[in-house]
Amino acid sequence: MLCLSSLSVALAALALAPSSSDALKDGECEVCVSFLGRFYQSLQDNHVKFTSADIEKDLVKTCKDAKGKENRFCYYIGGTNDAATKILNEISKPLSYHTPVDKICEKLKKKDSQICELKYDKQVDLSTVDLKKLKVKDLKKILEEWGESCKGCAEKSDFIRKINELMPKYAPNAAQARTDL
Repeated sequence: MLCLSSLSVALAALALAPSSSDALKDGECEVCVSFLGRFYQSLQDNHVKFTSADIEKDLVKTCKDAKGKENRFCYYIGGTNDAATKILNEISKPLSYHTPVDKICEKLKKKDSQICELKYDKQVDLSTVDLKKLKVKDLKKILEEWGESCKGCAEKSDFIRKINELMPKYAPNAAQARTDL
């Protein structure tokens, strides 16, 4: 009888212990970890009170300026106006206790697995890439990241011309490297 009770205690302890499969693997939840890491650092830099309400207010404000995958992350957590769900308190409360962002992202992954499926787009090295070999979609993405558009562009060469025109403004190092070749 004593063996059964000690066995059940051991099983209960195993059930309560966090499993290693819950821990994030390298590169997993990269948008979540990166965005929340920068957000936490900005809270510290701006000396924001670490109350759940203040953090939530700042998070919504930060989400208004988010673009691309980070905007999608904000949508998933309810930081955008058009979001269907609102799980901001799953971030603001743990942050108010200074919980590490990777632990917060682990918890968010359990709530909505889409959050950890977000990955940043690979960055193109404009100083060495042959723009003629890129797809039009990638050329448009470069312009979009710069907050520019190419009105009247119909051909791939039009997009390349626009990128070369704007490169000194948005990527001066890459523009300099291209002229040095």
